[in-house]
Amino acid sequence: MSDDARVGGRLWLWVVLLGLTGQLAWTIENMYLNVFVYRTITDDPNAIAAMVAISAAAATLATLLVGAWSDRVGRRREFIALGYVLWGLTTAGFGLVGVDPSLPNGVAIAVVSIIALDAVMSFLGSGANDAAYQAWVTDSTTSANRAKVDGVIQTLPLLGMLIVFGALDPLTKAGQWTAFFGLVGGVTAVVGVAAWFGVRTAPNPQPSGTYLDTVLHGLRPATIRANPRLYLAFATWAVLGISFQVFMPYLIIYVNTTLAIENYALVLASVLIGASLVSVLGGRLLARRDLVSAVIPATGGYAIGLLAMFFARGQVAVILAGIGMMGAFLLTGAALSATVRNLTPTDRAGQVQGVRMIAVVLVPMVIGPFIGAAVISGAAETYVELGVVKQVPTAWIFLAAAVVAVLAALPARVLRRTAAPVLELEEL
Repeated sequence: MSDDARVGGRLWLWVVLLGLTGQLAWTIENMYLNVFVYRTITDDPNAIAAMVAISAAAATLATLLVGAWSDRVGRRREFIALGYVLWGLTTAGFGLVGVDPSLPNGVAIAVVSIIALDAVMSFLGSGANDAAYQAWVTDSTTSANRAKVDGVIQTLPLLGMLIVFGALDPLTKAGQWTAFFGLVGGVTAVVGVAAWFGVRTAPNPQPSGTYLDTVLHGLRPATIRANPRLYLAFATWAVLGISFQVFMPYLIIYVNTTLAIENYALVLASVLIGASLVSVLGGRLLARRDLVSAVIPATGGYAIGLLAMFFARGQVAVILAGIGMMGAFLLTGAALSATVRNLTPTDRAGQVQGVRMIAVVLVPMVIGPFIGAAVISGAAETYVELGVVKQVPTAWIFLAAAVVAVLAALPARVLRRTAAPVLELEEL
């Protein structure tokens, strides 16, 4: 194995520790904060919808601003360490928000407070994780080992969910929200302090031009024209992300309610563990072949997994189909993530994370769930609970997701056929 392909133990330690800690915090924000608001503040869905939308906007803005800032400063360690500390403190702060019954507008004040705190938390978290940490990984790896590293990184969200579900969910069922948020927030802050002393800054050439130029650079049409392969990779990733979001928000409800599988936690755990193994082992295989060529076969495997989920009904069938679906999706993400890192200019790693955030998070989360909702509404499948007719997700969401996934082959094919060398982002 060449020296470029080796990943040192110290690098592995911080890639996994920072990545996994970040995913614990994101699991809290993405999956449990909504439950906290519903149970303790208000059951108004508009409050949750507003919180999610504002959070996504804050996260994207932070990645654009902090990514460009870390490029210009020429360092990532400080942004990671300080960002994780502040991220942890704001996460712990969720447990302190509640409705004051002595105030006439107590609920409204609590809603505004939790939305504002979530926006601040998302800004700090994305600045530290999506911008600085991801750029630091790009700085610290090479084209020879990025597929291996990204194969592991792609599993961390799943491992984060497993840890939270397995170890911390009992706190939420007992209503111990302050301890729940405080524990994860405390761990995040402690890891931030440790990162200040443990993370080694990798070479980070500084771009020329003003800070505003750096922030806006990746959004300019001229930059896209000058770097077609990079943006084709982002386009492919965005379409796959939309496909994923067609079914993901409704997956647990589908398994538990539509398929009447009561032990959905076992199903989820089995799928997450199996898919993580597929991603780690597959990441090693990706490292041995051309990443761009691997995108289409991996996407095909993901589409086949979605079709299997469409037909799966029993617990075992759902687990097997889910492992195939999620495992292939993670492999596709690993191949695209490593491709983007390889196409990222050395002086623009932070700035590119902002564009990545738009393609991988913002666009899929805005478009995908609405496609899934339209499919569910169109199918109009229902069940009766205590005399009340309720609508449930339908298996057709997986078929719709497969159709969207197939569309990702269009930019992927153009990317594979475009054999131009990696281009530096043009200075405008």
